[in-house]
Amino acid sequence: MNIVIVIDSLVGGGAEKVMLTLAEKMAKLQHNVTILSLASNAEYDIPDIVKVDSLFPDRASKVDRFWQRKNSILRLEAWFEKKQSEIGNIDLVLSNLDRSNNLLARSNIKNVHFVIHNSVNAELARQKKLGPFSYLYLKKSKQNLNGKSLICVSKGVEKEITQGDLINPSAIATIYNPFDFEKINQQANEKNNNIPNEPYLIHVGRLAKQKRHDILFAAFAKLDKKYKLVLLCNKPAKALKLAQQYGIEKQLVVPGFQQNPYNWIKHAKALVLSSDFEGLPTVLIEALAVGTPVVSTNCTFGPSEILTGELSKYLVPAGQSEALANAVKLLLADKANVENAEILKQVQAEQVALQYLALAN
Repeated sequence: MNIVIVIDSLVGGGAEKVMLTLAEKMAKLQHNVTILSLASNAEYDIPDIVKVDSLFPDRASKVDRFWQRKNSILRLEAWFEKKQSEIGNIDLVLSNLDRSNNLLARSNIKNVHFVIHNSVNAELARQKKLGPFSYLYLKKSKQNLNGKSLICVSKGVEKEITQGDLINPSAIATIYNPFDFEKINQQANEKNNNIPNEPYLIHVGRLAKQKRHDILFAAFAKLDKKYKLVLLCNKPAKALKLAQQYGIEKQLVVPGFQQNPYNWIKHAKALVLSSDFEGLPTVLIEALAVGTPVVSTNCTFGPSEILTGELSKYLVPAGQSEALANAVKLLLADKANVENAEILKQVQAEQVALQYLALAN
């Protein structure tokens, strides 16, 4: 089968990593997979088995705005025509993130399914604060998905769309993100001399408002001073500056973006997620996969689908640093065993890849 995955860029982020895992697994199942990134820059190591192409020579940050849109769509359609002349019909196209969605939704390209990685309402609420233009751009982007086939990364995201009136899709389903547990555990066991010997907690996620580092730092300031806090994020200097406001900068370890985050996660006493919203936070599942317990805000969406049964007591309301600190204290006292978490049975990469491949039938 010929498959093309279109995405805004391959610069560190959750959706990007999910699609690389999916592409690699599909390729291992003997399918012909190409990732088409709108932007030319990539941070992730690309598996040899996956072909990657870029549509634009730069960051492609405005390619879907009205003054560039027509040319961008023509360029995209030309790329697909050329690809089809080389390999034959394309059976499955997966579109990810707003810019890619905006171009593909208006193009003549067939067999496209749009993957929704986040809570639409929460994204819109955040854009509203940035002003009317940002908000209208995003609202229009979401409305472009009317009459399209959508794949949601969690049941929460699917339910929000079906119960709302912003998007009316032609078809909608949930497929959880894929995880290659063998590879994750292999990388988790790699030696890394930069990992602290002192006990530490870890947070993985870019420095963005949605991730609520302010809540994380306020909660961390309430904990025993013997713990360090490792942040795997994209703006170390900015993170250290913010930490000063909470008096915790001396306890912070900020190594920057890590190609292999898993050994850092494995050696942590706990992973903490402080976000206001997510789609299906992959990092929670990765932590459980390497045996590290997690505390998370019960944000929309995903954490309550991941932390079920015994583990649900480590969910706290979003935006409350006191509750987050208390849950971390509880978890550290409990020494929770997470290896039998129910979600781990539903997200194995091959199983997920087969669900995506079934869309082409």
